[in-house]
Amino acid sequence: MRCLIILALCIATTFDYSIASPVLVKADGLDGRITNGQRAAAGQFTYQVGLSLKKSRFSSSWCGGSLISSEWVLTAAHCTKDILEITVYLGATVRTNAEVKHTVSGDSAIIHSGYNSKTLVNDISVIRIPHTSLTSRISIVKLPAIARSYSTFDGDSVVASGWGLTSDSSKAVSNDLMFAVLKVISNSVCKKTYGSASVKDSTICVATPDAISTCQGDSGGPLVLESSKVQVGLTSYGAKDGCEIGKPAAFTRVTSYLEWIREHTGVAY
Repeated sequence: MRCLIILALCIATTFDYSIASPVLVKADGLDGRITNGQRAAAGQFTYQVGLSLKKSRFSSSWCGGSLISSEWVLTAAHCTKDILEITVYLGATVRTNAEVKHTVSGDSAIIHSGYNSKTLVNDISVIRIPHTSLTSRISIVKLPAIARSYSTFDGDSVVASGWGLTSDSSKAVSNDLMFAVLKVISNSVCKKTYGSASVKDSTICVATPDAISTCQGDSGGPLVLESSKVQVGLTSYGAKDGCEIGKPAAFTRVTSYLEWIREHTGVAY
């Protein structure tokens, strides 16, 4: 399976995780999504962004992101590292049927200077795009207030969304936007699976019961509180032995990077 080749290149062999990797885009046979999730209605996730990432003339991959202002997209560092060109899809529910589409150079992405591709620490980046008008299908996600920087969100219900794989046997990203309602677990529980080298205070983890989880292709996509729709995480990594096996899924904790986001984009709450 082509996406497994990417995983093998990204796995740090000393840890029990794999990046929720970008997935090679195939022109045919599109199937797959968040594993065992639900199909999103048109206009349900207006802040959701799709990213087609060109690494070379012959290779492209797919990630997710969120719109945090009319000119900035938030995503994962491992999505934008060493990318030549990024096509940004806004207002889409069907994956490439976007209301607005921008193509920008890889230099438009700012990757956290402390990003570590082995431990996935500081797995965050932002992409500057041309000014985009907001519509009924395109809106800005709410980020947490600085006052919530110390919240753990343990036990809170959260919603992940994206066009990633539907199962460990899927071979391509989804044509339809999918979502899953999950529950935040403590970092101490998450460390039992992934260890303290990868699970930092800047990590937020969720339980994945009943094989419901994020998967390859969901990388960089938003994790929002179900009650308030405030973004508290972005998809980073999961268990290297599969998305459906019930191990936690890990996200970059947005509250740990509010100052970094403000410094590089001017976006503040």
